[in-house]
Amino acid sequence: MSFLVEQYRHIQAVGQRLQYLDGLPPLLLRLYLAPIMMQAGWNKLSHFSDTAAWFGNPDWGLGLPFPELMAALATGTELIGGALLVVGLATRWVSIPLLFTMLVAAFSVHWENGWLAIADGSSWLANDRVLEAGERLSRAKDILQEYGNYDWLTGRGSVVILNNGIEFAATYALMLLVLITNGGGRYTSIDYWIARFAGVLPAKR
Repeated sequence: MSFLVEQYRHIQAVGQRLQYLDGLPPLLLRLYLAPIMMQAGWNKLSHFSDTAAWFGNPDWGLGLPFPELMAALATGTELIGGALLVVGLATRWVSIPLLFTMLVAAFSVHWENGWLAIADGSSWLANDRVLEAGERLSRAKDILQEYGNYDWLTGRGSVVILNNGIEFAATYALMLLVLITNGGGRYTSIDYWIARFAGVLPAKR
């Protein structure tokens, strides 16, 4: 038992020394999420009328009220929020509306498609929709092999069918939740230095 206790203490000591790197994971999360959010916002802005129409149409869109306003809010949240994530400014606050947009996307757009973003019939998360897509994919490959330059078409990766499940939106939402609870990161965010110089954090941090 004493041996196990000693090993545990050793592991804890190593962990204590690693705490000075605890700003690195939030930094990497921010830098991973920022271009994704900004690209999504830029796509909405570049096709704003189509975005607003999709937000408002109840038949082939989301059927939301005030679609122009909703589209503008989503666009601004992703563009401005992504830019703030890059530098780690107001990280917790801006992650909240970004998280909300991810949850809206997950439940209003992707939920009915299941979990998987790419239709993979070999996955234990595959639903009937994904399994049925396998037949379509097989037929598409047959057509391409017969009538197209299949080796060239697949030279950068396999042909797949987009399932459009909640996988990506849910993953981004979890990453944003980490930023909400942990902040932008010690030493690696403007938030940290503002808090440091404002005296909110003790000097040793």
